[in-house]
Amino acid sequence: MSGHSKWSTIKRKKGKADAQRGRIFTKIIREITVAAKDGGGDPSANPRLRTAIDSAKAANMPTANVEKAIKRGTGELPGVNYEEHSYEGYGPAGVAIMVETLTDNKNRTTSEIRHILTKHGGHLGEVGCVSWMFNQQGSIIVDRDKAGEDEVMAAALEAGAEDVIAETEYFEVVTAPKDFDKVKKAFDEKGIAYSSAELTRNPQTTVKVEGKQAGQILRIMDLLEDHDDIQKVFANFDVPDEVMEELSEE
Repeated sequence: MSGHSKWSTIKRKKGKADAQRGRIFTKIIREITVAAKDGGGDPSANPRLRTAIDSAKAANMPTANVEKAIKRGTGELPGVNYEEHSYEGYGPAGVAIMVETLTDNKNRTTSEIRHILTKHGGHLGEVGCVSWMFNQQGSIIVDRDKAGEDEVMAAALEAGAEDVIAETEYFEVVTAPKDFDKVKKAFDEKGIAYSSAELTRNPQTTVKVEGKQAGQILRIMDLLEDHDDIQKVFANFDVPDEVMEELSEE
């Protein structure tokens, strides 16, 4: 299992969503605003906006918040100007880390990301130093209590998905970036509920991390995920399941 998938799994087990509802809303609102700014306020003609709105619905964000974010993006309401920036670096044991941000102050964001990495055994790198290690793909997560394996498999493959990965608690439908929106629409049309749907980056190879370094890399991931300016974090660590379980319970 990839570092990203393992991290997604452990976050679900830690049940952080409710405690971080405000922070989750902040990230989604920024994404909606930028998506509307770049591609217009009509979700039917703007796949990125449509995906962001789906994320807002999954997080039970009030409709009024979504509408205001769209209007800020289209200029109908005043708002903060967010810019997209990506960062690349390394964690303990040479783990590759990619960070995608939406920020109104690049200097602040750069400084804070550098501090997080440096404090916990990593360092910020140059643009391009690790991006080649990751493949972009679509990822749709369907909880097992929402649909059966045969149903998910049939809908995914019929719509052109590349793979369906069966985990203990959920299925992950993997797509090529160009097919992501088509597969997601197929699930919507068939009434198959998914807990998340996003374009992500999957590592080509992983780095096994244990002991103190495992704790360090998970701490880095926690801090980066919790940062308001950071939208997504990807890494290629491979922490053994038993170690991951022990650390998640601390």
